[in-house]
Amino acid sequence: MLYCKSILEEISASGDIEEIFTEASKYFQEEETTSVEEGSMAPVDLSDKNILFVLGGPGSGKGTQCAKIVEKYGFCHLSTGDLLREEVKSGSKRAEEMNAIMAKGELVPLETILELLREAMLKRADCKGFLIDGYPRDVPQGEKFEESVGKCKFILYFHCTNEVMTQRLLERAKKSGRVDDNEETIKLRLNTFENQTLPVLDRFADRVKKIDAMRGVDDIFADVCTILDAE
Repeated sequence: MLYCKSILEEISASGDIEEIFTEASKYFQEEETTSVEEGSMAPVDLSDKNILFVLGGPGSGKGTQCAKIVEKYGFCHLSTGDLLREEVKSGSKRAEEMNAIMAKGELVPLETILELLREAMLKRADCKGFLIDGYPRDVPQGEKFEESVGKCKFILYFHCTNEVMTQRLLERAKKSGRVDDNEETIKLRLNTFENQTLPVLDRFADRVKKIDAMRGVDDIFADVCTILDAE
């Protein structure tokens, strides 16, 4: 019992049944209140956890750099795409609602994505920092995140020309077999990045750390380390 002392609640059983039950009910009510608060979108400040947005066009190599950051610095790597896929596989009520939305060809609401991110971050609150890969995709996402979750320390932006990114993706297509690694789809993805995501860099210009991503992996990572060590 000594090992459970911090979670032990003592209730006097010397009264009648109703008195004992009333006392016991207090603890269940407290637990229910906590659960509701955790599942809500009430603002939770996680800014002290070193939140980094990681942006770069398709083929910029940001995924490779995220993996290296995780290995060296112990950050948690979060991808909204991965979180959405995991939730869909879970079979939860929220997953059913998401499937219904996507079946209509509609986008998953911003609030739902924020909930998934917030929950994932709270579960990993002990890690040294968060790399949120490919996020925000547009200015409203970034603003809403900072209102309801926490302030981003800075944005790692892996800059690469469209020509170089296209060449990399076409080269990857020879081995990956990915259906989106073709010239027509690549062009659409690049246009989406330019029209929706690049404005994020202007909105948060004072926190953007631009990195030349048209070099070797190790050279790029050396610049990443310089930035992270300085911050």
